[in-house]
Amino acid sequence: MTEPFSAQRARMVERQLRGRGIRSQGVLEAMGQVPRERFVGPGQERQAYRDQAVLHAHGQTVSQPYMVAVMTEALQLGPGDRVLEIGTGSGYQTAVLCQLASEVYTVERIAALAAGAREILLELGCSDTRFLVGDGTLGWPEEAPFDAILVTAGAPAVPASLKAQLAEGGRLVVPVGNRFVQSLVRVTRRGEDYESESLLDCRFVPLLGAEGWEE
Repeated sequence: MTEPFSAQRARMVERQLRGRGIRSQGVLEAMGQVPRERFVGPGQERQAYRDQAVLHAHGQTVSQPYMVAVMTEALQLGPGDRVLEIGTGSGYQTAVLCQLASEVYTVERIAALAAGAREILLELGCSDTRFLVGDGTLGWPEEAPFDAILVTAGAPAVPASLKAQLAEGGRLVVPVGNRFVQSLVRVTRRGEDYESESLLDCRFVPLLGAEGWEE
């Protein structure tokens, strides 16, 4: 029997991702495999593959597919990489990362969101994912260093704790700006130096925590 959302998923990959410049075959294949409809809020399944963010729970959203692809591609992941995700949210971005990296560590400050994402991810076979409920701006120092770190909320500045948890050559991708608009930044560690580049403008919910915004 044909999987009910397979056609919508294929169109998303071709039109929204490949058609707008996503070139990483790994990212395209990963997003062609992950069932995005599993991660949206109740009653939102028909909205899952539209070119927009979709409502989830606790005031959070599932990011626009194109933005998920851009951020994932910017990480430049290899199959042996260890990845830290800040902001598990629905778990959709986590599921994409699981397709591309050997180990995924994800931090979420809202326990109910983390629990819901964990349940779906385990059902989908993401057994190498580890979860932590806490302040994502502080990262996960006990498991550092990481080859890549992805932040799925907008920060006022690049959190120093996350930079310190990068491995040599590691990449940190984070939206940086004010509460309403940010620039997607990639930071690469070169010894004790950190190279920074801006990729594109974006808009994310605020990153809350000790090295982010106050609630």
